[in-house]
Amino acid sequence: MTEYQLIEADETVYRDGSIKLHGPEGFEGMRRAGQLAASILDDIATMVAPGVTTAAIDDRVRELTLAAGAVPATMGYRGYAHSCCISVNHVICHGIPSEKALKEGDIVNVDVTPLLDGWHGDTSRMFFVGDVPLKARRLVDVTYECLMLGIEAAQPGARLGDIGAAIEAHARQFRYGVVREFCGHGLGRLFHDAPEVIHAARAGTGPELKPGMFFTIEPMINLGKPHAKVLSDGWTAVTRDKSLSAQFEHSIGITETGNEIFTASPKGLHQPPYY
Repeated sequence: MTEYQLIEADETVYRDGSIKLHGPEGFEGMRRAGQLAASILDDIATMVAPGVTTAAIDDRVRELTLAAGAVPATMGYRGYAHSCCISVNHVICHGIPSEKALKEGDIVNVDVTPLLDGWHGDTSRMFFVGDVPLKARRLVDVTYECLMLGIEAAQPGARLGDIGAAIEAHARQFRYGVVREFCGHGLGRLFHDAPEVIHAARAGTGPELKPGMFFTIEPMINLGKPHAKVLSDGWTAVTRDKSLSAQFEHSIGITETGNEIFTASPKGLHQPPYY
């Protein structure tokens, strides 16, 4: 049976399997953290170009995060040593920044999570590196559509499975694979918390969505089959068939009448191309 827990403004929270329900103070904290995260991705939009290293992008993310009075939640998390994750082409998620330069035609996901005043703003966005092939552009567009359809399904009184059902139904129209090994998650004062948000699910299943719930929706969609594997570094997840993969992520809160996207772009840079 699903357990829900009402969280007061400054209450210490624990990863105990319960789904946390937050009040106005929580929404305000998540708005600030989410807008910082989104503004960081807005800032680096012009930086993602051929010849730029993913390490340089990571440095810029760290600089912007610290300048805003926040810290990168990924740095030091389970031994991870970088300020964001940067996943290129067939990397599904958790790509490690390096001195390898981006090249013309790459598609890139940058995933940031600043921790601001005790709240986590978690979001990721796809970027095009120069002129990108049509099949890659189409994958990215459909992945963004999957995200927004998942968010549309996240209504009070709905079930968690409704989100994954909406995402999977759309991706299947294009014969794309929906990654199952990784999922969205609850967040707030904790980086990762209950519930798990599966992106391929059956409608009408799972916990009820209640006002005050905070979680991410972050579909990972593959041009080929849905299967993933993690490389020997323990982080980098890639498609088993080496097909391209795309991902978008928003952090949202369930309200009395619908939902609120905490991580929407302040500049309206929702999906590429941005300029």
